[in-house]
Amino acid sequence: MTDDAAGRFAGRFTDRVADYAKYRPTYPRELVTFVHAECGIGPHAPVADIGAGTGISTRLFLDAGHPVVAVEPNAAMRAAADASLSGFERYRSVAGSAEATTLDDASVDLVIAAQAFHWFDKANARREFARILKPRGAIVLFWNSRVNDGSPFLAGYEDLLHRYCPDYPWVGERYPDDRLADWFGDGYERKTVFPNAQRLDFDALRGRLMSSSYAPKAGDPLHEPMLAALRELFDATADDGQVNFAMQTRVYAGRPPRA
Repeated sequence: MTDDAAGRFAGRFTDRVADYAKYRPTYPRELVTFVHAECGIGPHAPVADIGAGTGISTRLFLDAGHPVVAVEPNAAMRAAADASLSGFERYRSVAGSAEATTLDDASVDLVIAAQAFHWFDKANARREFARILKPRGAIVLFWNSRVNDGSPFLAGYEDLLHRYCPDYPWVGERYPDDRLADWFGDGYERKTVFPNAQRLDFDALRGRLMSSSYAPKAGDPLHEPMLAALRELFDATADDGQVNFAMQTRVYAGRPPRA
């Protein structure tokens, strides 16, 4: 990925920061337990959160007692994280990317990357992660994958994205699958999955949709029809004023591949 391309990807969320910070889901606390118990990472080990965005994944590890440096190239998202997490003494942020974090060699015990991973230049990010990790440091990749069927709401939401979001298939294809073992190479150790969900009223569902980089924005001819279809779907499927936005948190863990 060229620097120009990386910049374009980093900028996709600049005007979606408020919705992203307010409506994007967090991750199960069991994820941190998994990191401690299964990856051999101590409860106070320093962490680098790469592509930290507005700090959702950063907060999870700060709450567990880790010092965390949030590496984020998008200034607006980084500012939102700083505003939200400034009360944590063990938090800091840097303007950097997955391919050039600005962090020192062998400076962290754990590298994490959440939803942003699918935008990374995978080969260069892997080299950078290996550089900043201490010996026997771990890499843990995780993200929330929406469940696409299993209820009228889930199936209808998937159909809505295909009808009104031309970028959706392309962005969806960027999410890696079980071939993450190939990315880790001989350092791959394990995968696990945790259930996750949000209960959303209509305003939260709208905000959740508009936090997505592929959702047409105001002024796009598809924007208003998309929101009208979302309202219709919500009214038809809501239970007690909310829908269940079901997800799975997929987790991949390993070490940098041996040179």
